Amino acid sequence: MKNKIIIPLIAASAVFITGCATDAHYVATGGTQNIVNVGQINIQDYIQAANTMTGELLASGALDRVKNPPAILAISRIVNNTGKQIDTDLLVKKIRVALLQSGKAVTTTTFGLGGQAEDPLASGMQQKSDFLNDKNTTGKADFSLSGKIIQLNARAGNTTQATYSFQLSLTDTAGLAVWEGEKEITKQGTQGSIGF
Repeated sequence: MKNKIIIPLIAASAVFITGCATDAHYVATGGTQNIVNVGQINIQDYIQAANTMTGELLASGALDRVKNPPAILAISRIVNNTGKQIDTDLLVKKIRVALLQSGKAVTTTTFGLGGQAEDPLASGMQQKSDFLNDKNTTGKADFSLSGKIIQLNARAGNTTQATYSFQLSLTDTAGLAVWEGEKEITKQGTQGSIGF
């Protein structure tokens, strides 16, 4: 009797487990087949915002105003005002990679807000090098990049809309904003849409 119950349960479990995974497939990151949610920022939103603002920053010529290119960029705070827990590195890392690949800027990882280094090992190596060479390069940057991500919601009937505003500022060592960029992405969906 025991075997008569266990065998159908095992078979049903196997069908359930394999049945769940049959629809899984790869899609191009940031492509038209990606899922779009009104209530959250999707990967294609980060890609679109990063590409737009990086292009505008490079076109502005702000990074070319340094005596010894490439410009050294420090990353400051990117404030999340969306009401959702997000990792702002999904935006910032894409911008950093594009700027590095352009040859116009490099990013320091040896210091940050509150004296916290993004890369503690690199920070220690830099401090040792500074000590041995009797100089101080720790904390030297030409610009800092800061910003904010804001979410605005609206609803009419069973249609919901969310606008995500990506805002960035590039500040020089004198404390002056030498470039600012903003990219807004607006999405709408009805009550039955995915992501509500």
